[in-house]
Amino acid sequence: MTLRRQIATAVAAISVLVAVAVGLLVHQAMIRQHVDQARASALTALDSALGAYARDGKVAGLDDPALPPRLRALVADGRRGSLLAGGPQGEAMWAAGPVQGGVVSVRVDFEPDRAAIADLDRIILITVVASVFTTVLVGVLVADRISRRLRTAATAARGIAAGRTDTRIGELVDGRDEVADLAAAVDLMSRALHRRLEDEQQFTADVAHELRTPLTGLVTAAELLPPGRPTQLVQNRVQVLRSLVEDLLEVSRLDANVETPYLSAVPLDRAVRRTVTLTGLDVEVEVAPGAADTSVRTDLRRLDRILGNLLVNADRHGGGPVRLGVDGLRITVRDHGPGFPDDLLRHGPKRFRTSVRERGRGHGLGLTIATGHARVIGAALTFANHPDGGAVATLVLPPTVTPGQDDDRADGPAGDSTGGPAHGPGQDAGEKRGERPAP
Repeated sequence: MTLRRQIATAVAAISVLVAVAVGLLVHQAMIRQHVDQARASALTALDSALGAYARDGKVAGLDDPALPPRLRALVADGRRGSLLAGGPQGEAMWAAGPVQGGVVSVRVDFEPDRAAIADLDRIILITVVASVFTTVLVGVLVADRISRRLRTAATAARGIAAGRTDTRIGELVDGRDEVADLAAAVDLMSRALHRRLEDEQQFTADVAHELRTPLTGLVTAAELLPPGRPTQLVQNRVQVLRSLVEDLLEVSRLDANVETPYLSAVPLDRAVRRTVTLTGLDVEVEVAPGAADTSVRTDLRRLDRILGNLLVNADRHGGGPVRLGVDGLRITVRDHGPGFPDDLLRHGPKRFRTSVRERGRGHGLGLTIATGHARVIGAALTFANHPDGGAVATLVLPPTVTPGQDDDRADGPAGDSTGGPAHGPGQDAGEKRGERPAP
């Protein structure tokens, strides 16, 4: 049950209880007042009748057969009394007293009082309903305002969790109550998180740039070494280090959100088969009927990068066979290994982390880069585990731009749009279970 319904239900329940209690109290008080007035009138009339009997020796209400038995028994004991009772002529207040010749009684009709009480009950009922309706309406409005402000805060918090750390909700949540305090706390958290992310991104970029210059000299020096097995090992490790530095630079550019895709019409079937060929992996390609002629408008280099990283990741850390499926704008990469770790499924790829036990938990750069390029081209990249085993990465490309429709992104060559080197697919393919194995 939502907070708005909880508040409205609580207000309605309390207002109904209070209104019913007040109504019952008023009802009982009015009955008691009318009964007391009728009893006083009956006793006054009885005193007058007894006085008349004492003077004249006769009275109209002597030994009335309609006198209630209970009151007759009371008078038989030599006492006076009154009683509200019904009868053939309707409800009435009776008063009776003993005399030498029998019983003197008077009857005061109570039907007008009963009608007055019924009218009052109707007024009380209408008042109770009106007050409950008004109270509930006010409660719903107040609850809706509180709920709306809390939903605004919750939406902003989800946006922050999704990476939009520049989100601020202080100006959206007015007032000076606890909800406003919560909004201020969320804004403070967002600013602190934003600063930490900026520091982390700046650190990544600075490290990559600082390593690039000495690495260039190291590559040159490695090429000058005499041929031999030690030279091959050194050159191999230098190339791994160079690839890692280039990955860091690419991650820093993606983090800066300054990437611009260069769009062109791409036959999807040919594009994915081209990527598979460039990776050199044994991959089963399955194209759904009718998807062979599908053409998309996307950045071919970035598409190669995404699919290449996914395929290499599936080959290194999953189990064969690796299958690439194309169905419309949906591309799936599935392996038959142990599947994605729970941490990746919950939080997505994380840079510089790996699920390999000796290197900590998390994931490497390959899936992080694939996710960043998917965001640049407007695609959705999700990760899941297949019910029959294995991991499934699903890339959903955006709808194709129709002919004649303007696109706000520039067309250009399907090369490196970031200013850095254009890696081949899978060259730095990150890791589903972690980044590439340590050298």
